[in-house]
Amino acid sequence: MTNNDILRRIRYAFDFKDKAVIEIFALAEVVVTKEQVIAWLKKDEDEAFVQMNSVELSSFLNGLINLKRGKREGEQPKPEARLSNNMVFQKLRIALNLKAEDILDILALVNFNISKHELSAFFRKPDNKHYRECKDQILRNFLTGVQRQLRPDDVTEYQE
Repeated sequence: MTNNDILRRIRYAFDFKDKAVIEIFALAEVVVTKEQVIAWLKKDEDEAFVQMNSVELSSFLNGLINLKRGKREGEQPKPEARLSNNMVFQKLRIALNLKAEDILDILALVNFNISKHELSAFFRKPDNKHYRECKDQILRNFLTGVQRQLRPDDVTEYQE
C-alpha cells in the first residue's frame, strides 16, 4: 500500500475533512497546507497527485495518536524516515488503544481471521525471531474493518 492510500483510507474511515487532517498534522507539530492535503488525496493518475513520503505519513500518524490518546509530555516522537506496514499498524493500534482481541474483532468484521500469535508477530521488533512482516492485504483488511466499525451504516466501501 502506498502512503497516500493509507492516508486516504484513514481519512475515509474516520470521516476527516481536509481541515481535520491539517489539524492532526499540527498536533504532531508539522505544518501542512490544504493544497498539500488535496494533492496527497488525488487519484494516482491525476496530474496534480503528489506522492506522500514516509516522514509525512509518520507525522500524520503521530498526530492521530496525539488526537486520540492525548499529547505526551516532553519531546514529541520523531517521524520515521522509513515506514513499514508493521509500523503503520502499530501506530494505529496505539492511536485507537486496541488490544489484540479488539484487532481480531475488527479483522473479523471483514471475514479475515488470524490467530492471536500471528497478530503478535506483527508488533515484535524486526530482529525478534518471531517477527513477521505485515503484508498489504492484512493492513488493507484492518483499515477496512476499522471503517466498518466506525461507519457501520455506510454501505459503500472505500475504493482505491
